Amino acid sequence: MMEGQPQVKATLRLGSELYTVNAKKGGALSEQLSSMKEESMSILKEFITKHNVPNDVPDELVESSSEDDEEDEQVPKKSHVKSKKAKIN
Repeated sequence: MMEGQPQVKATLRLGSELYTVNAKKGGALSEQLSSMKEESMSILKEFITKHNVPNDVPDELVESSSEDDEEDEQVPKKSHVKSKKAKIN
């Protein structure tokens, strides 16, 4: 391999999109891997930002599941209280 040429490259497939990541030329292999990691993280950050789901969708799901949990918790509490009263009488 020629001196100064990158020894590391990768292709990221994110959904239907392809991204090529090349290490910076020259330097030790560890330096090339480090530069490739930085470029990969930048690509991932841009991809996530571009394809991010609106915040209101997860909030609605969380709220509905929280209400379900509260209802589930109330039913056993009520039946538990009734059973205590039955034991006292």
